[in-house]
Amino acid sequence: MSSTQAAEKPSWKDEYGSQLETPESAVSNLRPGQRVFLGAGCGQPLRLLQAMVARSKDLVDIEIIDFLTLADVPYANPELAHKFRINSFFIGEGVRDTLQQGYGDYTPIFLSDIPRLFSSGKLPLDVAMIQVSPPDERGRCSLGVAVDIAKSAAENAGLVIAQINEHMPRTHGDSYIHIHNLDIIVAHNEPLIEVPPAQATDVTKTIGEYIAALVENGSTIEFGIGAIPQAVAAFLKNKQNLGIHTEMFTDSVIDLIEAGAIDGSRKSMDKGKVVASFCMGTRKLYDYIDDNPGFAFYPTEHVNDPFIISRQNKMVAINVAMEVDLTGQVCADSVGTQFYSGIGGQVDFNRGAAKSPGGKAIIALHSTAKDDTISRIKTTLSPGSGVVTSRGDVHYVVTEYGVAYLHGKSVQERAVALISIAHPKFRGHLLKEAIQAGFLPGDFADTETGFVVGLRNYHATQVLNDATLVTFRSMYPTDEPAVRDLFYKLSQQTIYYRFMSRMKNLPRRQIKDLVYINHRTDVAVVATVPEAHGDQIIAVGRYYLDQTTNRAEVAFIVQDDWQNKGVGTMLLDELTKIAKRNGIKGFTAEVLRENRSMQQVLNKSDCNISCTPDDNALSYKLDFKS
Repeated sequence: MSSTQAAEKPSWKDEYGSQLETPESAVSNLRPGQRVFLGAGCGQPLRLLQAMVARSKDLVDIEIIDFLTLADVPYANPELAHKFRINSFFIGEGVRDTLQQGYGDYTPIFLSDIPRLFSSGKLPLDVAMIQVSPPDERGRCSLGVAVDIAKSAAENAGLVIAQINEHMPRTHGDSYIHIHNLDIIVAHNEPLIEVPPAQATDVTKTIGEYIAALVENGSTIEFGIGAIPQAVAAFLKNKQNLGIHTEMFTDSVIDLIEAGAIDGSRKSMDKGKVVASFCMGTRKLYDYIDDNPGFAFYPTEHVNDPFIISRQNKMVAINVAMEVDLTGQVCADSVGTQFYSGIGGQVDFNRGAAKSPGGKAIIALHSTAKDDTISRIKTTLSPGSGVVTSRGDVHYVVTEYGVAYLHGKSVQERAVALISIAHPKFRGHLLKEAIQAGFLPGDFADTETGFVVGLRNYHATQVLNDATLVTFRSMYPTDEPAVRDLFYKLSQQTIYYRFMSRMKNLPRRQIKDLVYINHRTDVAVVATVPEAHGDQIIAVGRYYLDQTTNRAEVAFIVQDDWQNKGVGTMLLDELTKIAKRNGIKGFTAEVLRENRSMQQVLNKSDCNISCTPDDNALSYKLDFKS
């Protein structure tokens, strides 16, 4: 091509002028029976929607394809149901009531799969109505806050109508669409939809704190939709070198960046960048991300690809559930037969995080609904509730009562773990139903009071002389298998010293007595060390309170390989701290004469000690110093 020919080629600016139309003129191109995609979330082209509905008298049987509609939209009116039929991939607040009344439909699908529906022709799009930023000097507009599935929709629709809005931020990444690829342009400036930060309740904060404790320094995080994932951010400010690879984020990401918690330096891909496909927040967030190279917005088929997610080291996926049954099945998109939200990216990120080196897949939920009248942890899912994340995919489940780890666990272990983190008022009922369902054997019937999660917020660490870090925490009902393993690692001498009996095995009944405790009059602490397969219990300390004397009988057992290293002394120290906080006067202990190690531990304690010999044992009395 000659320089003269190149000079004569129309510039995008010339084309831009020829594409400009009014909103009314633009929507006059819609025809009855067409399938129309509408930009999602905070990127909805509101002016175009108003013009479309205003023309409803000329339209019939328009199928509206939407995703996470937040605003009250005029087409979601039951009176217009014969004009506009809603088909939602993720039911947002703006259309929820209409769909639950039966005026519309819901298509359950993994978020990562939606673009393929468009490109394959399985769900052909006649029209895509989107909202973009003004073009740059090269003629590229940005999809801004809502790249998600909008980019694929625009690439595959027969007609693309774009509302150009100066309020739309220009985001970096793969967010651009050129003027040449837009058929009709409507220039209209209006504020974007804003979603103020949700006010976290005490319950939500507690769940957020538990989740944050699972997040290690250097992790890459996905925040799913909902108040719980966003509440986690408040407890991450003291973390270091965090990265973000998520389908969406909110204003909370600003605080984490400014606190120095997020720098993306440990990410395996897109180092130093916050990666997402859309965001929902306030004008503060939109201004923050505008032309900010620290953020990269990509289409859903990239962000939600489980393979790409799995390539991040220590990928942590945080998503929410409506219900979880005792086998670990997760319902996240419906309440019974009423569809509430959608599959979204939960499965994409759950599976990706599970395959990530050091990754964690977390499902979170409030333990109850409707003012504590309904348990969200159920023996079986409510009739009509569907499974979004299968029992085979579930790893961590978190409520305000603790954390249950289910992956690789038997149904019995799962049931025990989930009952333990259910609301206390429902644990007894769940236990009975679990026995009736055959998830638990009948001898669990008398352990109802034992389904108590350990002391809230109790967690301590100490370092042995050989630099081994030992962690101390409460005993959980889920520790039953580990306690059994500990017993069979003990020598006969250690068993005799602890139980004053030469036992060859530990009956299940006795194991349950060790594990199912109330953590008030009966307190147990375990000492653990990290192993490749998870934390290993190396010692158990316990006290039993005699409320008539306000003294507690103390006993503990240490695995032989860990004896004479100070673990017993540390256990006594931790139990003493707990007992003092509970207002207990002191300890008592019965120690065999030949058990010199236990005697040394008690004699070194910072207590007023008295010791009375008896036949083959010594009776200790330890008074705590004020």
